[in-house]
Amino acid sequence: MKWAFLPKFALAKAMKTSTLSPVAPSQRFVILDALRGFALLGICLANYPEFSLYTFLPAEAADAMPLATADRWARCLLYALVDGKFYTLFSLLFGIGFSIIMGNALRKGADGMRIFYRRMAVLTVIGLLHLMLLWSGDILMLYALLGMLLPLFRNASNRSLLTWAAVLLLLPACVDAVQALCGFDLSAPAVERQWEWCARFGITEDNFAYWLRDARDYTGVLQFLVQGAWERMYEFIEGNRYFKVLGLFLVGFWIGRNRLYVKLDDLRPRLRLVTLVGLLWSLPLSALYSWSAVGGHPWGKMAHTLLYTLSVYPLALAYLTALCLLFLLTKEARLWRWIAAPGRMALSNYIGQTLVGILLFYGVGLGWGASAGLLHTELIALAVYALQVLCSRLWLARFAFGPLEWLWRMLTYGKPLSLRQRR
Repeated sequence: MKWAFLPKFALAKAMKTSTLSPVAPSQRFVILDALRGFALLGICLANYPEFSLYTFLPAEAADAMPLATADRWARCLLYALVDGKFYTLFSLLFGIGFSIIMGNALRKGADGMRIFYRRMAVLTVIGLLHLMLLWSGDILMLYALLGMLLPLFRNASNRSLLTWAAVLLLLPACVDAVQALCGFDLSAPAVERQWEWCARFGITEDNFAYWLRDARDYTGVLQFLVQGAWERMYEFIEGNRYFKVLGLFLVGFWIGRNRLYVKLDDLRPRLRLVTLVGLLWSLPLSALYSWSAVGGHPWGKMAHTLLYTLSVYPLALAYLTALCLLFLLTKEARLWRWIAAPGRMALSNYIGQTLVGILLFYGVGLGWGASAGLLHTELIALAVYALQVLCSRLWLARFAFGPLEWLWRMLTYGKPLSLRQRR
């Protein structure tokens, strides 16, 4: 369906009487929060090898770990089953969230665009602070900036949305092919800037993996974060991340616009089909993608990107539909309230994973960095996630929003909101 706008006189009248406010907890959809909570688990598993500094270790240091063989298997499994899949889920959910914000604003006669852009502006600031003050792996700022493009598609037909999404998701392989044929690298300037900043601070290839572990004050962390911001820019350009994220936003927008998440019972046959085909199709390709990633792209960058496209998105969709089917079978189970709890405060938990990672692995904290193998790192990530589930349940028993969600909503709507849960 297309967005239906109110007549001007009705819109003006409604804007006088409507009150702009965020979605109340009672109006939330458990399956969306559960999917967000599930995605947080994957994000934690994907990010903690970088927090623990394992990702940066030279090959000889990683091979000297006590469980080096198990670590190599864990790395292959991470590429096959985790890498890219959970940020794909988050991106789809972001697009769904946009459709909900727009739908609620338009039903209340409010200015949906103003609300949305203010929301994205606040998220941009949060992402920038996260990137420059805490962790170079931030994704929030990219989400916010690309999210500002979503209103351009609000009146597009369903077919146009999916066509644009398909083009954007296939573009990275085309860009890589052009770069390979023409012999240039779009990300090279970002790499040069990164190493210029490294040289200013004395960060070298020899101490890169240990810099944050050896940093005894926050100044050393900030120095690493400056060069890390350039490294993040390199990762976005080299991976064509902006095309991928926007394409996934549009798929999520299509899902949200058609309110598929409230029609799950009617969609059971299609959910089963997507789960079955997605698993059968993507698991063998995911194994090839993992082999290519671990082996340093032996078939070339374009082939690796194509493997990513053909394996990551179908498997992420299979995860999504499988979880929806499980939800339909066990709707009343208490498990869903536990999984949904961290999803209801996903922003706070995402930043919380960063803070715990700093505390555990950096020199300004416990200094465990560069000493834990990959398998140990993932066990720590599971423990961190379990703690977040418990803390989220306890927090939401008393409060309506997560702490950062509360701040985000107040800045978005420009008015004080009660943090305490209404009884």
